[in-house]
Amino acid sequence: MTIKKDIIDYNFPQELKDMDENELSLLAAQIRDFLISSVAETGGHLSSNLGVIELTIAIHRVFDLPNDKVVWDVGHQSYTHKILSGRAGQISTLRKCDGLSGFTRPAESHSDVIASGHTSTSVSTAMGLAEARNIKEETYDVVGVIGDGALTGGPAFEGLNNAGTKRTKMIMILNDNNMSISHNVGSLNQHLSKLRASKSYQDMKRMIKRGVTVVPGIGKSIFRGLEHLRDLMRYALIAESLFEDMGFSYYGPVDGHDIKEMTDIFAAARNIDGPVLIHVVTKKGKGYKNAEDNPDYFHGIGPFDRETGTLLCKSNKMSWSSLAGRELIRIAEKDDRVIAITAAMAEGTGLNSFAENYPKRFYDVGIAEGHAVSFASGLAIAGLRPFVCIYSSFLQRGYDQIICDVALNSLPVVFLIDRAGNAGSDGEIHHGMFDLSYLGHIPGLTILAPADEDDFIKMIDYALAKEDGPLCIRYPRGAVPELPSMPADVKSTEISTNRAVTGLIDISKNRKLTDIPTDTKKAITILAVGNMTSYGLSAAEILKEKDIFAEIVSVRSVKPLDEESLINISAGKTPIITLEDNVLRGGFGEVVCAFYDEKNIEVNIKCLGWNDSFVPHGDTAELYCRGGLDPVHIAKKAEEILGRLDSKVFKNPAVED
Repeated sequence: MTIKKDIIDYNFPQELKDMDENELSLLAAQIRDFLISSVAETGGHLSSNLGVIELTIAIHRVFDLPNDKVVWDVGHQSYTHKILSGRAGQISTLRKCDGLSGFTRPAESHSDVIASGHTSTSVSTAMGLAEARNIKEETYDVVGVIGDGALTGGPAFEGLNNAGTKRTKMIMILNDNNMSISHNVGSLNQHLSKLRASKSYQDMKRMIKRGVTVVPGIGKSIFRGLEHLRDLMRYALIAESLFEDMGFSYYGPVDGHDIKEMTDIFAAARNIDGPVLIHVVTKKGKGYKNAEDNPDYFHGIGPFDRETGTLLCKSNKMSWSSLAGRELIRIAEKDDRVIAITAAMAEGTGLNSFAENYPKRFYDVGIAEGHAVSFASGLAIAGLRPFVCIYSSFLQRGYDQIICDVALNSLPVVFLIDRAGNAGSDGEIHHGMFDLSYLGHIPGLTILAPADEDDFIKMIDYALAKEDGPLCIRYPRGAVPELPSMPADVKSTEISTNRAVTGLIDISKNRKLTDIPTDTKKAITILAVGNMTSYGLSAAEILKEKDIFAEIVSVRSVKPLDEESLINISAGKTPIITLEDNVLRGGFGEVVCAFYDEKNIEVNIKCLGWNDSFVPHGDTAELYCRGGLDPVHIAKKAEEILGRLDSKVFKNPAVED
C-alpha cells in the first residue's frame, strides 16, 4: 500500500485495518505533522494529542468502532480519534462556530460515545456501558482511556473500586504521559513510602551498594544503573499491586509509541473475562520539540507559528487570570496568612508566579476540586486565609463541599472563579454560565463580579479583610477592559459599614457610570453584571446615535444586592434591562425581579442572559452575538422595549412636551 499525500484522502477506518507495521509508523508520522500544522492555524490542545497518536491508532486497529465503545476521559486528546473516524476533512474547523468540537461529541460521529470535557469519569461511564451490554446480552467491547493526572480525582477510584468488585468485563487504558505516576496519582505515594521505609528494601539497597561500588573504576556507575532499574521495577510492581488489589488484571508499563506492542496487548485483553487495566507510557508533545520542552504551554494554545511556537495574536493587555495572580502576590506580601489553592490549573489561573514566590503557601491539589474546597475549610478554621482559584465549570465539582464545609461553617474562604461566563472555543462543558445560579442560593455566601481592574483590586482587599463567611469573585476569560472612572458622587456613598472592613470601598454598592441628562426625552437603565458592563457601555453608544440615553449601572455585587440602588432606579420610572453572562434561570435578573416583587414595586424589566440550552463552542464575540448579548443586540432590545411602551415610555420631568 502506498501512503497517500494527504490525510483527508484516506478511507478511515477501513484502510487502517489493512496497513502493515511500517505503514502504520508512517501514518503516525503523517498524522503528527498534520496535527501540528492544523492546530497551529486553529489553536487547540496540542501536547496531549501529539502524545496519543500511536495509542489511538492501536485502539482503532484492534477495536471495531462504533460497534465497540471507547470512552475518552476529558476528551481533549481525541483529535487523532476524530481523524481515524472519518473527520480529517473537518479538522480545519476545529473549535470554530459550527465546526468540530475540541472534545468528543456524539452529534459529530457515532464513534464518540459521550460529550466529555471534564475528567476522572471515564471509568464509571465505561462500566455503565459494559453493564448495559451484559444486561442486554450484547457482545461489544468497552474501552476507557484515562490519564495519570485524572487518577487524582476521586470519581476515578470510585469507578475502579466498583468495576473491580463487580468484576465487570471492560478494558481501561491508563495513559501515563510523563512517568510520574507516583506524583500524579496521590494514593500511590503511600505505597511507595511504605516500600522505601521497609527494612527488607533498605537491607537490599545497602547490600547492592556494598557489593557493586567496590568494583574499581566502574562500580559507582553500575550502581547508578542498577538504581534506575530498581526504580523502574518498583514503579511497575507498585502500580500492579494497586490495581490488582482493586480487582483489575494489570498489564504494563507498555511503550505508548510502539503500535505493534499495544495492538498485541489490546487484542489479548479482549479475551479476558473481567476488568483489565493496561498501563501505557507516552510522551506529551511527542514529535514537536516546542511542545516536548514546554508541554503545559502547548496544552491548550491559540494559533501559533509552527517554527518558533510563538502565539500569532498575543495580546499585550493583562488577562483576568494574570491580574488575579498579581493581586494574590500583592496581598501575600503584607499578610502571611494568605494561601493560594488550585486544582491542576496553576498556569491557567495565573498562579505560577505565586507558586514561585511563596512555594510553602501554594497548593496544587490535582484534579480534585471537592478536596480543594474542604482543604481550604481546614486552613480557614486554623486562622489562615485561603484563596481557592478554580474555573467556574470545574468548581461545580465542589458544590457539596462549598455548602457543607465552608458556608455552613461561615468560614472566610475566598473563591476566585476564573472563566466565568462565555469560555469561547472550549465549548459546552467549559462555559462558566451556571455559577451565579448554583451559588446564589447558598446562605451567607457573598458573590462579587468586577467590571475592570480597579474593581478587582478593591474586591481582593475587601475579601482579605472580610472575616464573616465565604466570598466569591467571578471573572471571565480574556483581557481586562478599561472603563470610565467612577463619578465622585458615587464614591462618596461606597464606604463600608461592615465592622471588619471599615474604611474600605464597599464593593456591594452598584457603580453608576452615567447619569440621565436633563434634556433627555427617552431613556433606559441597564444593570450590567461585572464583565457585561463594557457591553452595556457599547450598547449605550449605539443608542445615543438614536437619541436614546442608556443609564449604565455596573453591578459589582450579585449577592447581597444593592437594594438602595435598585429602589432609587425604580423611582426614576425608566424601563430596566438586566445583563449577565450567566443562564437566566436562577441568575441575577431573576433575583432582581423577585426583589421588586417582594417590595411591591412595579417596574418594566427585561432580563438578558443565556437561554435554557447548552451554548456550543466558537469565537467568544460570535457566541455573544448569537446569544443576543453583544452591544448591537442589547441596543436593539432596548429600542424594542421603548417602542412597545410607546406613550408610556420614560419622560424626563425636566423636559416639557
